[in-house]
Amino acid sequence: MIRYALRCRDGHSFESWFRSAAAFESLAAAGHVVCPDCGTTEVRKALMAPQVRPARKAAAETAPAAPEPRRPLSEPASAREAALAELRRQVEERSEYVGLQFAAEARRIHAGEAPERLIHGEAKAEEARALIEEGVPVAPLPFLPARRAN
Repeated sequence: MIRYALRCRDGHSFESWFRSAAAFESLAAAGHVVCPDCGTTEVRKALMAPQVRPARKAAAETAPAAPEPRRPLSEPASAREAALAELRRQVEERSEYVGLQFAAEARRIHAGEAPERLIHGEAKAEEARALIEEGVPVAPLPFLPARRAN
């Protein structure tokens, strides 16, 4: 496996693992390497330094580097994390959590058997697929429900 530092046309940096250099080239040419920030497929390898493990003796003689100052885990580490946190806040503020009853409640709302309102909850992949096939408007959320998050 090879880890590449990557950069998109808009300058966003990210990393990804590939089976080989040929695998990266093949996936990139097919448009399957996508920037997680902007979604563009115009991605290229960025300059990166190889990671080489030092010999045991040399590692023992080298003084440890000063640790980087730690940020509180409650603070987002990137703009992407901040955007996801804001999305989560808005979803939780503006909709009702119906938990594992999501599929049944979405059907009831769609059929007019329950009051129309915004809901969010949990559904298995098969349940979500069935809802879509039935014409019930649903979309996956990019975060776990609060009860399942650490």
